[in-house]
Amino acid sequence: MKQRKVSRPETARAPHHVRIIGGQWKRTPLAVLDAEGLRPTPDRVRETTFNWLSHLLEGGWEQTACLDLFAGTGALGFEAASRGAAQVVMVENNLQAVRQLEATKAKLKAEHVTIQRGDALSFVQNLAARATSAFDLIFLDPPYHQDWLVKILPLCHQLLSEGGMVYAEAEGPLPAEADWMRDWEIVRADKAGMVFYHVLCSKSGADFQA
Repeated sequence: MKQRKVSRPETARAPHHVRIIGGQWKRTPLAVLDAEGLRPTPDRVRETTFNWLSHLLEGGWEQTACLDLFAGTGALGFEAASRGAAQVVMVENNLQAVRQLEATKAKLKAEHVTIQRGDALSFVQNLAARATSAFDLIFLDPPYHQDWLVKILPLCHQLLSEGGMVYAEAEGPLPAEADWMRDWEIVRADKAGMVFYHVLCSKSGADFQA
């Protein structure tokens, strides 16, 4: 007897989300788009990172201006905004991701968040040339294996306020001996899975306790 083939309905893929960890928008989901190079910072890493930052800032988020380069889902920038950051500027080159960021901003009524579409390196170069912006905290979570930190970190000095910090993710530990790291002090660093994450400050103004 010929067995009848039974067709099975396709199972819809569940949407991929990360969530804001703390602050006024705690537990708010952020959609993760299926886009090349888009790799949102895991919840566990953000929780540890923002515990570090809150300690280093002594809870003073209300006076903190942030720049979130390679914003992607906005997980880092919206996390900072949720905790009360005075200003958050997000830069993202992918048009679909920018639209998602704008939708999230509208949903949260996040008036203190500014979203810019553009190349992160060009954006930083233009700001550094004008020397008109000073940020207290810069988030760098670029695509791996493209030497983005090598290109951008040296320029970040010109954008940071006195005592400002940089958060950087990479595919490996940052090489403190490298020429492009010579002006930076690693204040905090850890690893979760394949994610190496660091908080840096300028050696000229390194007054944090490791």
